[in-house]
Amino acid sequence: MTADSVRKLLHAVPFVPFSIQLANGVILRVPHSDFALLTQGGRTLIIHTEGEDFEIVDVMLVTNINVEREAEPAS
Repeated sequence: MTADSVRKLLHAVPFVPFSIQLANGVILRVPHSDFALLTQGGRTLIIHTEGEDFEIVDVMLVTNINVEREAEPAS
């Protein structure tokens, strides 16, 4: 996965929540852009999880990104 892919998702307007899957199978959800920071070089992604916890991710180990779709309005 490239840093540009992650950067585009973090700066999307409007923001759409997404999850990343790592090479070891771990899935981390980013519910809002305030919950993640991509370093300037784009190699490291820091994701705030629950409470005061966070995960430091090597972007090169991201194998999949799943963008959540908004539910369609009822007709």
